[in-house]
Amino acid sequence: MASFGQWLRPALTVPKTSWSAGDSNWKVSPKTFFVLILGLWLFGTGEALLIDASIGQSPWTVLADGLAKTLGMTIGQTTFLTSVIVLLLWIPLKRRPGLGTVMNILVIAVAIDVMIPILPSPENVVAQTVQVLFGILLTGIASALYITCNVGPGPRDGLMTGLNERTGVRVGRVRTGIEVVVLTIGWLLGGVVGIGTLLFALLIGQSVAIAFGLVERISPHTS
Repeated sequence: MASFGQWLRPALTVPKTSWSAGDSNWKVSPKTFFVLILGLWLFGTGEALLIDASIGQSPWTVLADGLAKTLGMTIGQTTFLTSVIVLLLWIPLKRRPGLGTVMNILVIAVAIDVMIPILPSPENVVAQTVQVLFGILLTGIASALYITCNVGPGPRDGLMTGLNERTGVRVGRVRTGIEVVVLTIGWLLGGVVGIGTLLFALLIGQSVAIAFGLVERISPHTS
C-alpha cells in the first residue's frame, strides 16, 4: 500500500486517466462529460472561495473583479466576457476549441455567481487565510479533473500555448507575462489584490501537480 507521502507525490506531466477522452475534442463518454462538469464547477467554487475571503484573488479573477466594478456587472458575467474575448484571440493564433473550451467558459462563470452568496465571508484574517488555502487546494483538484478529460484547453490555457508556439518564447515565461498583464489591468480597475493573490501565485502550480498525481493513482488509464 502506498504511503501518505507517495500519494502526495506530484506528477511531472499531465496524466492519462480512465475518463480521458480519445482523439476527438467533441465526442466524449458520459463519464468524461461528468468529470469535466464536476471539475469546472469545483474550479469556479475555488475561485468563489478566494473572492469571498476578500484578501486577494487569482490574477484572472482580479481582472474580472475590476471589470465588474467598472461595468456594473457580476464577477461571473465578467469572467464569461473575458473568456469570450480571450477565445477570439485564438483566431490569429490558429487554435481550435473543443467541448472543454466551451464548457469552461459557461460552467465556471455560472459556478462563481452561484457560489459567492452561498460560501462564507470571514472577517478574521486567520479564517480568511484558511479559506484562501482551501480555495487554492480545490482549484488544483478541479484543474486536474477537467484538464485530464482531454477535450480541449480553456481559453486562457489555449492563449498561453498558442503564443508559445507562435513566438517560441518558453511557455512558463508566456504564462507569467500574461498573468502580470492581467493582474495589472485588474488592479488598475479596482480588483482586489492582496496576500491571497500572492499565495495563489506561489501555491497553485504545486497544488495542480499534486492533484495530477492523485488522479493518476486513483483512476489510471488502463488501455
